[in-house]
Amino acid sequence: MHSQSAPGPRRYVAGLPEPGRTLVMGVLNVTPDSFSDGGQWVDPVLAVKHGRELVLEGADLVDVGGESTRPGATRPTAQEEMDRVLPVISGLAAHGVLVSVDTMRAEVAEAALQAGATLVNDVSGGRADPAMFDVVAAARAPYVLMHWRAHSHRMQEHTAYADVVADVAAELAQQLDRAIEAGIARERIALDPGIGFSKTADQNWQVLGGLEQLASLGQPVLVAASRKRFLGTLLANEKGEPRPPVQRDDATTATTALAAVSGAWCVRSHSVRGSADAVRVAARWSQDSVSRR
Repeated sequence: MHSQSAPGPRRYVAGLPEPGRTLVMGVLNVTPDSFSDGGQWVDPVLAVKHGRELVLEGADLVDVGGESTRPGATRPTAQEEMDRVLPVISGLAAHGVLVSVDTMRAEVAEAALQAGATLVNDVSGGRADPAMFDVVAAARAPYVLMHWRAHSHRMQEHTAYADVVADVAAELAQQLDRAIEAGIARERIALDPGIGFSKTADQNWQVLGGLEQLASLGQPVLVAASRKRFLGTLLANEKGEPRPPVQRDDATTATTALAAVSGAWCVRSHSVRGSADAVRVAARWSQDSVSRR
């Protein structure tokens, strides 16, 4: 059984804002094939406009991704990925937006940082590209290291765990050690348990219930549950048909509030306003809870 004790002081990532609450990362997919909003923001002008709107809705940073990681997705070339993300990153950075690049490729990360990105969000946690740690270390950039076992077209073949929370924590710890050995400063690393990646719906719920165990690794934790399939499965209709992605925002807001109360450093959200409200409610709720002890 996982501890139900209150989380300790919230940890932050060096070089990023520390607002005294959980951060909100707005999702900006500039791909034609993302699971919930594919094709909406492939035009860089529209993408930059939408990214700025996410900030107005309460996003602390905007996560720009040029490769879909939905189950079964095929990979673009590195050049295609850069052609998608770099104009958007430079456009947002020019407006003072704090930008994260969502990529597994070291060359894309390097180009994105040069274009104005501040943070590298690597869903493979350094496993997809052995050069990633060196690029991040050289740039002294903040880095999100996610739990990952395989690329999207094969990841659901890798869902065997003895204890999903303990195993995810152990695999994250292993990659964390490698990242630090490669020269990335510990205080610049956040961990992401990889909700929806190489995990069944039930395993995703177990991981969310075990966030405090993951926090025991000593790093800030990012929770990225927005609109994901396990929420659609939970909210399926009487015929067993999952709720469509764009109708999962209320459930996303609920997971945001619970993650924030559990001490998450940051949540990733497609529809920012609800999550931005939820983290503020959670912070205020926790403030009174702590004062009564």
